[in-house]
Amino acid sequence: MIVIRSILFNLAFYANLIIRMILFSPTYFLAERRKAWKVPKNWVLSNHWLLEKIVGTTFEIEGLENMPKGSCIIAPKHQSFWDAYALLPWIDDAIYILKRELTWIPLFGQYITKMRMIPVDRGARGKAMTEVMERTRREMADGRQLIIYPEGTRRAPGAEPSYRYGIARLYRDLKIPVVPIVMHPGLFWPRRRFMRYPGHFKVKILPPIAPGLDPDTFMDRLVEEMERESDALLLETVRANPHVPLRADARRRVAELEALGK
Repeated sequence: MIVIRSILFNLAFYANLIIRMILFSPTYFLAERRKAWKVPKNWVLSNHWLLEKIVGTTFEIEGLENMPKGSCIIAPKHQSFWDAYALLPWIDDAIYILKRELTWIPLFGQYITKMRMIPVDRGARGKAMTEVMERTRREMADGRQLIIYPEGTRRAPGAEPSYRYGIARLYRDLKIPVVPIVMHPGLFWPRRRFMRYPGHFKVKILPPIAPGLDPDTFMDRLVEEMERESDALLLETVRANPHVPLRADARRRVAELEALGK
């Protein structure tokens, strides 16, 4: 039954994306940019509804009061395609630094260009990266929220942490708060797999780290806080969803934490 539900959800997910992009394009492209956010945010909410109704997966957000007003860097754990879009309805005016190839995708590329996302050539150095940073500063001056995944790419629940120093440079240069977010959607929507599992999980928004720390101190604090809270949430999520199959990294980390008496 889980296999059938997973197939049905994946079909519904991509059909929902394509149909909405076509039907709502006139509304989206004619609207002022900030008002146009209603279209992708409603798409996200419809995906949450599909995931609940077809698969039986639900979530809750804890700590929304920790989200500052105005510009900030949002730093979530990244485990699944789910967390690439799922929090958009609760973020005022999000912005991503993304690979430029995404802007070449027909229609989707125009969608993200409308929202003034920042494309980057990952092989670029020097002047190109300086231009990306200047563009980011201009967008932050407009009160936007930059979403950066501190580990850079998707990592399975329980995997050894691998934080990249780029977020510390952004924290230093932009001089705005950083909001860490921990969650384990990868238990229910695993990376590189079509399976979707029922259950319930939390998204935990941690208190922001105020600007002003030196980059090394900031990085140490970010990693310590995120990993501590992520470990606690992993145990809580696994214990609340004993039916969810655990892959090797999650099994190993849960066993380690339980051995420590967590």
